Amino acid sequence: MKFVLVIPDGVADEPQATLGKKTPLQAAHIPAMDAVAASGIVGRTDNVPASMPSGSDVGTMTLFGYDTLKYHTGRAPIEAAAQGIELNPGDWAVRCNLVTVHDGVMKSFTADQYPNNAGQALIELLQKDQCGDSHWKYHTGVSYRNLLIYRSRGTSAPFSTDTQSTPPHDITDQSVAGHLPSGPGSDDLKALMERSIELFADAPANVARRQAGELPATQTWLWGIGQRPNLQPFVERYGVRGAVITAVDLLRGMGRLIGWDVVEVEGATGYLDTDYAAKGRAAIETLSRDDVDFLVVHVEATDEASHEGETAEKVKAVESIDRDIVAPVHDWLKQQGDYRLLISPDHPTFLRTRTHSHGDCPFAMCGTGIEPNAPTTYDEVAAALSDIGFPEGHELMGRFLKIS
Repeated sequence: MKFVLVIPDGVADEPQATLGKKTPLQAAHIPAMDAVAASGIVGRTDNVPASMPSGSDVGTMTLFGYDTLKYHTGRAPIEAAAQGIELNPGDWAVRCNLVTVHDGVMKSFTADQYPNNAGQALIELLQKDQCGDSHWKYHTGVSYRNLLIYRSRGTSAPFSTDTQSTPPHDITDQSVAGHLPSGPGSDDLKALMERSIELFADAPANVARRQAGELPATQTWLWGIGQRPNLQPFVERYGVRGAVITAVDLLRGMGRLIGWDVVEVEGATGYLDTDYAAKGRAAIETLSRDDVDFLVVHVEATDEASHEGETAEKVKAVESIDRDIVAPVHDWLKQQGDYRLLISPDHPTFLRTRTHSHGDCPFAMCGTGIEPNAPTTYDEVAAALSDIGFPEGHELMGRFLKIS
């Protein structure tokens, strides 16, 4: 039996005036997702506990069936796992964004999707500046997404679970003054951020971007600090062998931490220009393997559209997921025999605020042993009217994989 979870990241939203007071899911033409709803069940799942910041690190861990109040330690250690960076006891990982801050305001948490080669040059500049320090090590990621690792080397780290930091995507167009790191070790983080401002000011990559009329990366933004989480392998927890298709390090890291195969897809970018059809083809190819029982297909584009406040792009992205991923994968599953298909975002991302939010996410589930519960469309309104809900979202996975 095959199981598939499709995650249209951050797709849950509010009614939009520009869409005739419909949500993007309601406004979009998504016949394949609606077919899943009509042949199965629609309900609600709350994937982010109220006491935790909303983000994909929390939302996806919940969707995968792990109680984040028990297992979550931070975003950066998950991304470290994606890069194959081992964290020893006492070590800490910190997410390092390249951002654009102008007059004290967060203008872009991505430095306008800073290019890989330019980003690598800035990270190398930062590492060269820290070459005499035995604790800190910068690691290049993709575009604006990078990591900073603190190696304790037998000493006591200055950080603790009380060290707080703010995701830069939560403060777009806001003053950064009230959102700097706080708590134990925060002075070290703020000093590194201040030093990056000096180093980046005349960096050749930034000079070239200014001359081209593009946004420079004015500094680093350090956040998502944490230590390696202790997660039980998925196959031990649920008895099925998993794989994940994603273009985002966070999901790669989660997959590796719980023992999944991470499938790379050419053309998958983690942005609005991703190759949806390539992901659909890769999904079917992966499901055809004898060593994969459970597959996650994650698409970041819907979330990115919300962060940029682009309503039309969000609708376009969800329609592409429907046409190029859900439709062909569901058709293939139905031809193979017993299966189950689940569609759910990890968290809401509101176009109005351009950031992640707390609250219910709509899910649709169909397949072997799933009796329809009346809704015929997949959207927030249908989910709100459903009598099926998971206030503790980590319980949804057990329901999805339970056959008897």
